[in-house]
Parts: sequence; structure tokens; C-alpha cells
Amino acid sequence: MTTTTNTIPAAPSGVVTPIIPPDLVTPAILLDLAIVDANIRRMQAHATAAGVDLRPHVKTHKSIEVGRRQVAAGSAGITAGTLGEVEVFAAAGFDDIFFAYPVFATRARAERLRAVREVARLRVGLDSPAAADALAAAFAGGAPLEVLVEVDCGARRCGVPPVEAGALAAYARARGLLPVGAYTYPGHGDRDAAAPAEASEDELEALATAADAMRAEGIEPVVLSGGSTPTSSRSARAPLTELRPGEYVYNDLGKLRVGACRPADLAFFVAATVVSDAVPGQVIVDVGTKALGREGSEARGYGTAPTVPGAVLTKLNEYHGYLAVPDGVARPHVGEVLAIAPNHVCPVVNLFDDMLVHEAGRPVGRWPVDARGHLS
Repeated sequence: MTTTTNTIPAAPSGVVTPIIPPDLVTPAILLDLAIVDANIRRMQAHATAAGVDLRPHVKTHKSIEVGRRQVAAGSAGITAGTLGEVEVFAAAGFDDIFFAYPVFATRARAERLRAVREVARLRVGLDSPAAADALAAAFAGGAPLEVLVEVDCGARRCGVPPVEAGALAAYARARGLLPVGAYTYPGHGDRDAAAPAEASEDELEALATAADAMRAEGIEPVVLSGGSTPTSSRSARAPLTELRPGEYVYNDLGKLRVGACRPADLAFFVAATVVSDAVPGQVIVDVGTKALGREGSEARGYGTAPTVPGAVLTKLNEYHGYLAVPDGVARPHVGEVLAIAPNHVCPVVNLFDDMLVHEAGRPVGRWPVDARGHLS
């Protein structure tokens, strides 16, 4: 048999790998609390210095404890992506929530939205007259629901063209809703190292156009919300008033590759045990798609093992990860536990019930992934 030579770029040096406790049952999430807190402080300081609000997206961590740390550091509130997330955090006492999704309020959803607004300030996204109609019906007879019009800034996902934001806001107002601004998502800032700067400019231009369109309808946009983790360092300026990054709290290889974080800012790893070394040039670890998701490709791999120089997960089955080990590098032995850095942290979090949290090498405890699932 011939050995495998890995040609996929591996994570650079400088990653702070966690101390793995003995007898750890894998797969398991390993979370470095000191790095998490440093990431929280850094993003909050950036937003505060720029004079914009920080409203972190909880879809990344889905953790009440992590969310509380973000609020304690100064965030204006939180952002959620599903009604289930909204409910979990509202029940835990988070009282200022932006549901950044163009939800269609069916009868069942309407009841749940009204229940949330009984205990928290709630803003909801919309990008169509049909969604506005449904939300208006859901809150008819009560205080108007605050809504933000979603505009597309180049991600080509959701959102009306920015120039149409005023017309949709006016329609929502006529239906009894309270339009308070616009929001956008610069998702195309994840493409490569040049993408964040380009996407940031697109984002700011889209929000400026949306604001002008709303003012033309006599609606003052008090909130102009944007900012993914890759673009946040550039987008914290007028006309934007609010940043909604999520991944910065943990970071991942994707953020590393586009320059949105440093190697030492990676706080999140998945512990994996080597279960086979039968094939030369690789070992098999006990994390596959059911632990890491499917974020990756043959060109960039599915994760790295920073303690094994140049080692990259080149393929995943459901319960098997193929860790290619370069020629000349000692292969990990069967039974050895490795820390795997994933490409994209958000879907991985949602696959686990809890996280093993440590700080300065000392165990802090197991924290639940409180909003795991809760997709509807």
C-alpha cells in the first residue's frame, strides 16, 4: 500500500489546544472558557468604541450561560434564528430579543410569539407582504409588533432589494405593525480572505439605501442592523447601528481562513478518539458527520487536529473520520484522544447535548446546549 500525502492546507500554528481529561468519553465538545470570555470582551469593546450596539446571535452557542456572559459584558440584547431559540432564551430571562428571520406566523406560531412578547421585548424580521399580513393578524388588537425589513446585500438568500425597503415598511405600517428599521446579512463575506471587506461595503451600502427608502415613506429607521463575524471588524460604522455576529464567541477554521480571528481565538474543539490505524497514511477517529456535520469539501477538508502537524480530516462517514497524516509525521496511536477544530462551529454545537468547559486547564463543569434542536 502507498501512504497518503495530504495536500489540503492545515490550520496554522498558534492554536491553543485544550488539555483533555483522562477517561473522557468521546465524541465530546471541549470549550475553553478563558478564550470564550476574551472573545466576548474583544467584540464588545470593538462595538462600544465604534458607538454601535452589539446584539450577538445565539445560534452559535445556544447556551444560556454563554448568552448571560455576553449580556453582562454589555450587549444590547440577543439575536435568535428560530422561534424555539427565542422561547428558550426568553424563558431564561433574556428580555430584549430580535428574531432575525422572515417568519410566517401561522396560528400556532402566532400564539407562541404573543407568549414571548408577554415577557420580553420582541422584534421580528420580515421580507414580504404575506409575512406582514400574518404578523399583523397575529398581533391585531394589541400593541403593534416591532418589525425590521430584511434587505439583500449580496448573499442572495432572503431580503428585498434595499430600494424596496420603504415600500414594504409602509405596507407593514398600514397593516398595523411598527417598522423600526432594516437588517441585512452579509453572508458572502465567508467566501475567501478578500470577501469580508467587499461584503462589508455591500452591507453598508444596502443599509444606507434601505434607510433612505424608509425615510421617503416617512418612517425613521432607528435600527440598521447587520454584521456577521467576518464583516464586523469593518462594518461597525454609519449607517449601521447594530452588529449581530455569532461565531466570534467560539470561532472556527472558516473564520480563521478569512482572517476574522487568530489561531489563539479558537475556543471550541471536538474531542475524538483514534479507533483504527489499519491503513497507512491515516488514522480513523470516532467523529463523522453525526458529530461534525457536513461542512467541508475535498479541497479544504472537514477539520484539523492541531496537535498532529499537517493532519486534516479528508473524509467523513456517519461515525468515522479519516484523518490524513502527512509523510514523516508520527501517526497518533489507537486510543489516543485528539482535539479536532471544525470548519464551522454552529452546526456542530447543535449536534451535542452538552459541553465540557475548562479554564486554564481546570474543569469548570458540563454546560448544557440549552437550545439544541428547537428548530421550529
